[in-house]
Amino acid sequence: MESWRSVAPAFARPEPSEWSGERLTAAWLGHSTVLLNFFGITILTDPVLLSRIGIPLPFTAIGPKRLTKPALTVDELPTIDLILLSHAHFDHIDWRTLRRFDARTQVVTASRTRDLLRWTKLGAIAELGWSESREVRTAAGTVMVRAFPVKHWGARMQTDLHRGYNGYVIERHGRRVIFAGDTALTNHFASLRDDRPYDLAIMGIGAYDPWIRSHCTPEQAIAMANAAGARFIIPVHHQTFKLSFEPFREPIERFTAALADAPDRIALREIGETFVLPA
Repeated sequence: MESWRSVAPAFARPEPSEWSGERLTAAWLGHSTVLLNFFGITILTDPVLLSRIGIPLPFTAIGPKRLTKPALTVDELPTIDLILLSHAHFDHIDWRTLRRFDARTQVVTASRTRDLLRWTKLGAIAELGWSESREVRTAAGTVMVRAFPVKHWGARMQTDLHRGYNGYVIERHGRRVIFAGDTALTNHFASLRDDRPYDLAIMGIGAYDPWIRSHCTPEQAIAMANAAGARFIIPVHHQTFKLSFEPFREPIERFTAALADAPDRIALREIGETFVLPA
């Protein structure tokens, strides 16, 4: 039975206490959850760190069980300065994980999703619509966050179609990171391109079979990162939950094959690995 199925351990365990505040460092914790030390500011994307996702119950949730354990638990995280939330789907805004954070953590989320956080202890919460920006101030300094459109949808249930859904660009010390959230193939990434590269793009590569209208293939994720001008890519949204029909390892195998001529651009491949941006 699903409830008794074992959960595989993460490939590696990050050690954020050893990361330098003078570098850009990232670790994939599972699904779309990436921990960043962005030159001293700690950022967490779409935190989902418990055993199940779905409708919350007192001690569990009604929904899919993890295939792979998170690389870090909530208790093992450093103090988080900023959480980025891309959209309201249960595998991206996980209320049971988010309620473990306190007022020290600020949030940037998509438009018309603030109400989903009302029972948490999170600090300042900013909603951003497409092309809107916010300067987030922390004890370690400031980081600029800008929302951009992706090809997805934002409803948490079937009726709340009013909710927004975002990708984000974050910038600090002249360095830039793209967090794509969930997206199908779209030309919006080409519109991000300018005369400066993006140092890192965090791109979802799974759940495309049969959901190709709302999730891209690995090859399409690379094409969109290329269109934006990204140097390195972290492939996420695979190996964590069974949300679609493609085999467990297929997304990362296709992603690796598509970058066979430029393997150094693959920042991470497995849950728990750590990437440090070259100086």
